[in-house]
Amino acid sequence: MAADPRAKAATLNLRRRLLSSSCRLFFPEDPVKIIRSKGQYLYDEQGREFLDCINNVAHVGHCHPIVVQAAHEQNLVLNTNSRYLHDNIVDYAQRLSETLPKELSVFYFLNSGSEANDLALRLARQYTGHQDVLVLDHAYHGHLSSLIDISPYKFRDLDGQKEWVHVAPLPDTYRGLYREDHPNPAEAYANEVKNVINIAQEKGRKIAAFFAESLPSVAGQIIPPAGYFSQVAEHIRRAGGLFVADEIQVGFGRVGKHFWAFQLEGESFVPDIVTMGKSIGNGHPVACVATTQAVSRAFEATGVEYFNTFGGNPVSCAVGLAVLDVLETEQLQAHATNVGNFLMEHLSQQKAKHPIIGDVRGTGLFIGVDLIKDETLRTPATEEAEYLVSRLKENYILLSTDGPGRNVLKFKPPLCFSLDNAQHVVAKLDDILTDMEEKVRSCKTLRIQPNSAKHPSGKWDLMFVLHLHQEIHDKMFSRFRG
Repeated sequence: MAADPRAKAATLNLRRRLLSSSCRLFFPEDPVKIIRSKGQYLYDEQGREFLDCINNVAHVGHCHPIVVQAAHEQNLVLNTNSRYLHDNIVDYAQRLSETLPKELSVFYFLNSGSEANDLALRLARQYTGHQDVLVLDHAYHGHLSSLIDISPYKFRDLDGQKEWVHVAPLPDTYRGLYREDHPNPAEAYANEVKNVINIAQEKGRKIAAFFAESLPSVAGQIIPPAGYFSQVAEHIRRAGGLFVADEIQVGFGRVGKHFWAFQLEGESFVPDIVTMGKSIGNGHPVACVATTQAVSRAFEATGVEYFNTFGGNPVSCAVGLAVLDVLETEQLQAHATNVGNFLMEHLSQQKAKHPIIGDVRGTGLFIGVDLIKDETLRTPATEEAEYLVSRLKENYILLSTDGPGRNVLKFKPPLCFSLDNAQHVVAKLDDILTDMEEKVRSCKTLRIQPNSAKHPSGKWDLMFVLHLHQEIHDKMFSRFRG
């Protein structure tokens, strides 16, 4: 393929003219133009190499040759819908079934995670005969209208909460209702779900399903306390609902210890429905819903067929099989454990050194670094997080933030992310935080001025305002004073 001849500025102008501004770019003040990729690296139009710390779609690595070859070879032969018999779809379903509890034995193939969650909602409603859905605060389950309605992350900025949607507190033991010093946070948070169910039932509402990311991501890389989901499942099922585990962000070995993040809850915990997307196809549009025979039979009883034109097509299933092959042959699940443990250890060392780091949490290559302004109040350090991410980008490291306060650095890299990569990122993080602290100590307060504080080169500059946030500064950096 020939090199892209269009200048970055011309591409940006065309995008601004032809695409909606709601389709946002990373680093909008100085976006990166990416023209090729390999493994855990992205390359811009000038050939500069960026380390990708956030792309959990390119699960086994950008442009993995085995995945690319599988798609190419199947494309040369056949790509059509799944109404014809073909070995790829049944082979793929068989391989997926080997990774899941035996109860989850029926598969539906789709094109995206949003489609998967929408189907899960339909399955739950048909099986239970109920309408209502219970979700966690700050959750995001997809961009379809049905899923915006069950995503507090989105609906609070749009039409608000529907009467059939019920929201339970996020099981966040760092900044939530019940924290690390609580004797039994799992039970306490599960009881909150029970309370929400009781309130709904008192109003005559009936719960069809509880939807939850097995590890809430948009909410700030949250690790629910052990035992929480098992207790929630009891409450939900007692109310006549189903438990839906959204594995779209965290499945396929990302958590290291297990193939699926819901398995962190223990072998005895089995969701009623599991949804998959993103990493399932390493960038190819494929998704899946796995459920039980009972749920599937109830859906079939309507007499209305389920048909998805290209869900489960031969190329998608060939890609899915190739991803599973790579995960196994390259032992990427074990790799995620080793590199993730290394990264967690070294980030925790930075926490001891830099007071802006309030919490380091995660498992495998799903890690969050919670930045704070104040150690007691745990006030989100939103501006500081934005500044840090921009400085890392200047050092050719791509990272981003999540959480309600946009202050949690999220690590969800391709699983080929290496020990050397982890060490490099932590070293740069340390350098930038040290530089920030030195400047803040001398100039009192750090603020980002996105319009006026940039050099002509496009790099961020610092603006220091002496009279603002003095109290936050004093608390945050008191550990540096003699």
